[in-house]
Amino acid sequence: METTTIGIQVPAQLEQLTMLRALAETVAMIADFALDEVTDIRLALDEVATSLILDAVPGSAIDCEFSYDQTQMFVHVASIAAAETVVAHAGFGWHIVRTLTDSIAAVQSPFDSVVSGYPTAVDFSWVRGASDVR
Repeated sequence: METTTIGIQVPAQLEQLTMLRALAETVAMIADFALDEVTDIRLALDEVATSLILDAVPGSAIDCEFSYDQTQMFVHVASIAAAETVVAHAGFGWHIVRTLTDSIAAVQSPFDSVVSGYPTAVDFSWVRGASDVR
């Protein structure tokens, strides 16, 4: 099965959410996901990216990568966080993403003095047609 991957790096600024939303929507539509799935993928990305941007080290970037094939999409979003506990697993935003996706995982590395923060990544996936059984 062939996988297509598209990635972008933008400044970790709230103004860049429009770009990330647009890319998520475009990639999901090109991947031929249903309109309701496209909306859910975009909303999940918006929650994840907003959380990472709000806690990002000033001057850092958000890396976002979409990989998809005929059955699913995998989204990887990463940044450098200023705080050690950037992703609140119990928060409302996390609950929204858990509800909208098939899987979600967050990883935060120890403080890295080279980048002056905590490398943080959130990965989530969406399986085509799975929303019918959610």
